[in-house]
Order: sequence, then structure tokens, then C-alpha cells
Amino acid sequence: MRQITLIPGDGIGPEITDAVIKIIGSSGLEIDWDIQTAGSDVAQIEGEPLPSRVINSIKKNKIVLKAPVTTPIGKGFRSVNVALRKKLDLYANLRPCKNLPNIKTRFDNVDIIVVRENTEDLYAGIERQIDENTAESIKIITRGASERIAQFAFDYAVNSGRKEVCAVSKANICKLSDGLFLESVRTIAQKFPDIKYREILIDNLCMQLVQKPEQFDVLVLPNLYGDIVSDLCAGLIGGLGVAQGANIGKDYAVFEPVHGSAPDIAGQDKANPTALLLSAIEMLKYIGEDTYAEKIEKALLKTLSGKVLTADLGGNAKCSEFREEIIKNL
Repeated sequence: MRQITLIPGDGIGPEITDAVIKIIGSSGLEIDWDIQTAGSDVAQIEGEPLPSRVINSIKKNKIVLKAPVTTPIGKGFRSVNVALRKKLDLYANLRPCKNLPNIKTRFDNVDIIVVRENTEDLYAGIERQIDENTAESIKIITRGASERIAQFAFDYAVNSGRKEVCAVSKANICKLSDGLFLESVRTIAQKFPDIKYREILIDNLCMQLVQKPEQFDVLVLPNLYGDIVSDLCAGLIGGLGVAQGANIGKDYAVFEPVHGSAPDIAGQDKANPTALLLSAIEMLKYIGEDTYAEKIEKALLKTLSGKVLTADLGGNAKCSEFREEIIKNL
């Protein structure tokens, strides 16, 4: 039986985690879940939000399913997500954004893969307070990290039958940093003559995405732009409640939804587990359990085409009722 690290998170995390674990179990797939708590509640008890036991579990099991963890804004500890990416060198953030059935959106032809570099840029966290009126953040772009994320994007395009990779930057202004990113992606693009390659400025991309999103296939971006654009693309398919995600490195992979912990509805059985379930489906594909992944995905899509939906999807079902409908459709 495969052992996988499970981080239930906080806020609505434990509720949607419970739903997803029960759905996977009902599919017939047996997984030995190594449950590891992390986040703000853990920080109060153990003194840090990401104890070493969590990292040790991940290094042993290699694969992680993670629910959202609360990150304080403007104070307190830095993001657990950022810490995991740094400690495990999870250099690629993968965000498939594709329309789902029965979810009303402004566009019905979105099928975009957002590949975001995960380890540097402003997210390196190099900041200083120059004086009481001035703070400074340093943007780091390296050739090694840029070529590595470009290689990931082109490999993904080939392996998933995609036709184009588009590199996103603001190289007209950030001529050195974003210029180096583009130069690095161009170097990798030359190794893939069968994949169309083009470039676009980040501001133009955002305009184009809300006008004609169907023109984009695989996007590869530095960290900050990727963070913003991945949420924009989530909005194109119905919001963060249906947006899956993965953080992948050479040795480890963490699969998680991209929405927050929604503490305002925690414990009320209102949360939508779709994003975490989609992330789990992607995880099952990643570890070679394609049969179970397809089975669960079909049950989810059938459920989304029906009437038992959570409030954010236009229905009035509880999280537990939505879960049971998916299990019934299995």
C-alpha cells in the first residue's frame, strides 16, 4: 500500500480533506495516509508552523496531498507554501485551468496550463527597511532557474499533446532580470522545434486573457507574474473553488488547491472540496494510478452536471452532501 503525506491544513482544510479522503477510499484505492498537521494552530503549540516532522514525512513519502493553510497578512510567519517550496526545491508550480461542466463562466473554451517558476523572483523574500519611510525588495532571476522552468514547460507540452508555449515577461521595463528570463526560455525553446514558441508582455497577456483566452495553451512565467496570472485564469473557469494546483520538484511533489483556508465558513459544512479533489486526481495520475484517477474524475464531472452543488457553484448542498453525491456516482 502506498504511503502519502497528508496535510489537512486549517480553516476549511480538515472538512474538504475528509471529503476527498472518503471519495478516494470509496473508489477502491487503498492509501496509507501519513497525517501531518501544519499552520497557524500548530505554530501556537509547537512554536513553528512547519515543524521538522512534516518535512521528514515528505522526504520519506515523496508525495503530498495538502489542504489550504492560513497565512497571516502583513505579520506573523511567512507562508507555509513558500517554505515548502524552498525546503523541497519545488521549482515548478503547475496550474491547469479548464472549463468544467455546468459552471457558468464568461468563456466556455478555456484550456490553459500555467507553469510558474516557484523559487525566486520577489518571492525569494530578500527585503530590508531602508528607513521608516522606505522599504526595499530585491527581485532575483537566474539563468539556472529560468532554464529549468522552461524545460518543465516544454516537457509538459510534449507529454500532454500541447502545441504552444508562450513566455511571459515585462522585459521592456525589467530589461536585465526579465530579459535574462526570456533569453533562458529561448535557449530551451530551440530544443523543441515541434512546439510553437512565442512571447508576450504581462500586461498585454492580462488584457488578452479576458478577451480571447482560447488563444493560449501553455504559459511559462516568473514567480510573481505566475502567481497573479494563475488566479486570473482560475477566474476564467469559475474561481478558486474549482482551481487545482501542484508544486513539483525533482524529488518531491505537493498537490493542493489554490484557494485559501476560508476561516469565515470553517466548520459549517459549506465548503466546496472540488479544487482539492481535482488536485488529488492529478496526484493519482502523477503516481501512475490512472484508472482510479479517471474513475473519480468521471464521478466528479457527473456530479457537477447535476443539481447537488455547493453554494459557490449555484446550489445549496452541504459539503458532506456534495461528497456523498460524488461517491454515489462512483
